Amino acid sequence: MKTYTALLGLLVAVCLGASSASAKDLGVIGHTFTIGEQDILEVISARLKAAEKEGRIDQLQREFTRRVEQKVERPNPAPVRTTTYARSWLFDPTITVKEDYADHRGRVFARAGDRINPLERLPDFDRVMLFIDGDDTRQVEWALKEMRAAGEHRTRIILTNGAPLELMRRRGVQFYFDQEARLVEHFSLEQVPAKIAREGSQLRISELMP
Repeated sequence: MKTYTALLGLLVAVCLGASSASAKDLGVIGHTFTIGEQDILEVISARLKAAEKEGRIDQLQREFTRRVEQKVERPNPAPVRTTTYARSWLFDPTITVKEDYADHRGRVFARAGDRINPLERLPDFDRVMLFIDGDDTRQVEWALKEMRAAGEHRTRIILTNGAPLELMRRRGVQFYFDQEARLVEHFSLEQVPAKIAREGSQLRISELMP
């Protein structure tokens, strides 16, 4: 079970954008100068002290709380549009392992440098991801219909726009949000609604007409 969980973690890493990018020293290009900008923490500290002297701390706290609540209720949307032409392709989730992975008994099942397709080691993985614009009623209804067909335990409805908490309150099911468009970028999504489901040892990505 521990090994399964660790492998599932590898697949999650793939879905969240794990990469094998590398960096190198490019040397010095042009002249360098001393940074003349004021430290951001010093700026914040000075503004807080000024607000405290002026008796505006409570007001700032209320404004901060309001902005946080707004972001939670309606996060920044991902850069996708409503589907105008359907398309579909396969995605290979193979990753290059960056470090050794071991189970709870210390037995290494993946070593740094290994290329691993998590789906080949998780034969029972059958998760379905549905990407939708939460402000589009047609897409919401489509996603709920797909969830009923595939099973709520298998399905994850992921918003690229909209208010996930409000939808949860009204619809009574779990909605997720693609924060910072990480999944949209990782899977190269351009249109929604979209569906990602397993097809053998790969993932089938489909952008569908609403």
